[in-house]
Amino acid sequence: MTSPRPLPTLVLLGAGLAALTLGALALHVPGADTVGSPLRANLFVGVVAVSVGVYLVAVRVVLRRDPPPAALGPVLMLAVGLRLVLLLQPPFLSSDIYRYVWDGQVQAAGINPYLHVPADPALAPLRDPAVFPHINRADYARTIYPPAAQVFFALVGRISASVTGMKAAMLLCEAVAVLCLLRLLAQAGLPRARILIYAWNPLVLWSFALDGHVDALAVGLLALALLARARHRDGLAGAILAGAVLVKFLPVVVAPAFVRGGRLWRPAIAGLAVIAALYAPYLSAGTGVLGFLPTYGTEEGFDTGQGFWLLAGLSHLVTLPGASARIYMLAVAAAFAALSLRVATRRAPEGVPDTVVLCRDVGLLAALATAAANPHYAWYYAWLALPACVAPSPAVIWLSAAPVLFYVDPFNERFVWPGLVFGPAAILAVRALARRRKAA
Repeated sequence: MTSPRPLPTLVLLGAGLAALTLGALALHVPGADTVGSPLRANLFVGVVAVSVGVYLVAVRVVLRRDPPPAALGPVLMLAVGLRLVLLLQPPFLSSDIYRYVWDGQVQAAGINPYLHVPADPALAPLRDPAVFPHINRADYARTIYPPAAQVFFALVGRISASVTGMKAAMLLCEAVAVLCLLRLLAQAGLPRARILIYAWNPLVLWSFALDGHVDALAVGLLALALLARARHRDGLAGAILAGAVLVKFLPVVVAPAFVRGGRLWRPAIAGLAVIAALYAPYLSAGTGVLGFLPTYGTEEGFDTGQGFWLLAGLSHLVTLPGASARIYMLAVAAAFAALSLRVATRRAPEGVPDTVVLCRDVGLLAALATAAANPHYAWYYAWLALPACVAPSPAVIWLSAAPVLFYVDPFNERFVWPGLVFGPAAILAVRALARRRKAA
């Protein structure tokens, strides 16, 4: 008995993904800045979770049935169509994009965005009914976004000072990422239909097309950096990676993958030069150039340890010492430093394309760092889908999509509900490691 042909199967799964996405969108109450009610939010997450299941089946088809080149067209058509539908909707899972537009307006007025909170009377002339009322933390938090993001906000703001304009700009960043991924797949000799791993990811869809998170800019820059590194343009790769880091600091964790094989000084010097150049225009804010970042960790519970999944779980069993968060962070830092050193110094396995090794290392470093920090905002995990296209890993693919569950928090704590994401990820990682050792 022959298995179903991959192209018709993918078309059917794509239709299911589209129907579920539109069904989830229909649950939003028009005009509401959230889904609309706790019940609707729970139903929304349930429908999106089912779409993640459909997506995972599609990923399995792409990886195991070697789809024909003709599959690329339908895959991209669905990806573009769903993004256009979500682009035209107002953001309702996050209000972060209003801060992006605001920061662009502040810079258009010639003001350093790190100097004032949005509610500061000095910025009163900039307030408008379309953006200002929706800014979160407006009365106590200066912007948290690093300089590369601020430059982007300013440039987009010169074209369109609107939420839709900012979302469209983020989708253009995604388009850059997709084009880079297609070239990386071709360079690795892999089917280009694997772009589905990124393009159909429901968390990516909702995070970027609906809410327009700035992570899309980081994804676009990281994809460019990967392509430059795969083509042995080490200095350019280091410079672009530095730009991604100054969009959202987390991409710094993948730097060891870019210096593997002793390629250190050129990317390091280029990256440091970019960092200095991007920070320079904002240094009038002094130490305030870090914005809300120093306070953010406290707000998220990282200082007490309750913001970390593992410590939150242990706290249900024993009383944790006051230094538990510090101990956890030191242990994670030591383990990650050891892993980074290994990634940077080990030789690539024979018979595996350098592009695959690069993306595999990037996926490993990114997934472990993100899981260790375990932010409870879903969109922080979407970037993991990028390296998974070229070097797919079950644990990384799971972590790139399953956090759609974080759009609700039914138990108002950081262990039980997040465990539905981190538990399976840990099982998949251990299983993959056991298989690798067995094969060796």
